[in-house]
Amino acid sequence: MVVIEEGRGRLFTDPDPDRAREFFRKKSRKMTNKLMSLKKATEEFVHDGDYLAIGGFGANRTPIAACHEIVRQGRKNMGFAGHTSTHDFQILAASEAFNRVDIAYVVGLEARGLSQCARKYMQSGKVEVCEWTNYGLSARLKAAAMGVPYIPTRNMLGTDTFKYSGGKIAECPFTGKRLMLQPALYPDISVIHVHEADIYGNARIRGIMISDDDLARASKRVIITTERLIPNKEIRRDPTSTVIPFYLVDAVCEVLYGAYPGTMPYEYFSDEEHIQEWLRVQDDPVEFQEFLNRNIYDCPDHYEYIQRNGGIHRITELRQKELLLHKEVESGRL
Repeated sequence: MVVIEEGRGRLFTDPDPDRAREFFRKKSRKMTNKLMSLKKATEEFVHDGDYLAIGGFGANRTPIAACHEIVRQGRKNMGFAGHTSTHDFQILAASEAFNRVDIAYVVGLEARGLSQCARKYMQSGKVEVCEWTNYGLSARLKAAAMGVPYIPTRNMLGTDTFKYSGGKIAECPFTGKRLMLQPALYPDISVIHVHEADIYGNARIRGIMISDDDLARASKRVIITTERLIPNKEIRRDPTSTVIPFYLVDAVCEVLYGAYPGTMPYEYFSDEEHIQEWLRVQDDPVEFQEFLNRNIYDCPDHYEYIQRNGGIHRITELRQKELLLHKEVESGRL
């Protein structure tokens, strides 16, 4: 295969599937009880310098409780997969948890605007950047999940995004056409929030999944946070609903409302007022630090965080809003 052009970006992870297999061969595939607290899972499986990937899509089904815990425990010098990142990126940027990022979608909070703290950190010169697209990072995770060193695509060709990526353009040996080679991405650790899981790590996701099935298969270590624990007999009763099987998972953490203040499809809507508060307080460094102390650093866990921002009454409102929204969609009014 003839390589025609190479991007300028540096690869932050090794795309060699055989070296990845050296790790995976040693990973236990026993169906054992992996239930533990989020604090313990973070202490055991998330390390300084690790390359981190976060599941979910935008502000949907994002493991915010885990992001808070990573920040609370003071992780630093991490790599990060900025795949479809919104509030999770904002949280990690606020603590400067990472120093290198594969970028596709970061800094923006979709229709809510830009995160000033994330933007300031990215412009500080402290973060090394390699550029991709959302599909490009999906393809990279797919390659890792398949156990191949790259996947050929036709996206990013002729763009400055390719120029600042770590990919290559090569000539197809069958057709002679130019193809972008997306190198496999093997995160050291990923955290994925799901609707249901058993104690062994068999996990179910409802609604949009994006690349979380590939992410789980590509990652060397996987923490599952779940809205609900369900019996293994329920998993066995309907095995086709299992998206992530137990043998990929290292820890299972039951964290009700673990995506708050984001949306958990079919469970609760996002707390837009609280997200707007995040955006507002970033303009004042003193007020922002007080906000972070109150909501993360001096907050023992996710349940106390919710309690400080409206508690179960607020969650009930958000659950009702999500259910009404789906009712409108099903009726055809939305």
